[in-house]
Amino acid sequence: MFRDRSIGFIGGGNMAEALIRGLIAPSLFSAERVFVFDVLESRIQLLEKEFGIKGQRDIPALARSSDIILLAVKPQTISAVLDSLSGHLAHKPLIISIAAGVALSTLEQRLPEKTAVVRVMPNTPALVQMAASALSRGKAVTDAQMEMSLALFRAVGKAVEIGDKLMDAVTGLSGSGPAYVLLMIEAMIDAGVLMGLPRQAAKDLVVQTFAGTTRLLETTGKHPAELKDMITSPAGTTIHGLQVLESCSVRGALIDCVEAAARRSEELGNQ
Repeated sequence: MFRDRSIGFIGGGNMAEALIRGLIAPSLFSAERVFVFDVLESRIQLLEKEFGIKGQRDIPALARSSDIILLAVKPQTISAVLDSLSGHLAHKPLIISIAAGVALSTLEQRLPEKTAVVRVMPNTPALVQMAASALSRGKAVTDAQMEMSLALFRAVGKAVEIGDKLMDAVTGLSGSGPAYVLLMIEAMIDAGVLMGLPRQAAKDLVVQTFAGTTRLLETTGKHPAELKDMITSPAGTTIHGLQVLESCSVRGALIDCVEAAARRSEELGNQ
């Protein structure tokens, strides 16, 4: 799929580094066909040294060298990047954007007509090749280009295709989701300490509990409620703990926090 293709990253931050690592490690791309531009020369040099890829010192040069161009920049800088990019796309590369909150329609309006654009919302576990990414395709994207885009993000985790109208929901769910999980992990560690466990032991137990439960869910294919019922014996310890969570409306609070984050994503996109 990627034979003889080149990819250029505009922006060399943590997410770009994670993607580069995922693409080079399984040899999807050879290092000499991966390019990166960043406003910080130090980031370009670091990525060149770490992965053997080629740095580019300006956006037009990167654009002309790349069959796929990945926009890994902050939303507030996307306008300037698109201005620098739009005049150098005669070879019709695939454009992939991970700029949070920037809608497909905005990208398509700012780029030449019939430019193939894919919008992606990954999340921070991409840093350990465990991302959850949602992708939406623009009007000019072919099925082959979409499969290529999905393959890129499956190199750093799991990837699904959705409609662009659902991207705010994805932002509230999996985009912000790691923060919700980390809050729960932190609270459970503190609970273990309250009960007398050494902090490191509590951390080890809680982290493994989350990791093991996720693996159990994936491996069995069972519904979370079904697995929960398997753990919950009549009048046992687990049901007493669950009763407290339900009385504190934890389930509702989690639903509300995803909804609030999604609505804020929509607000930011409108701005």
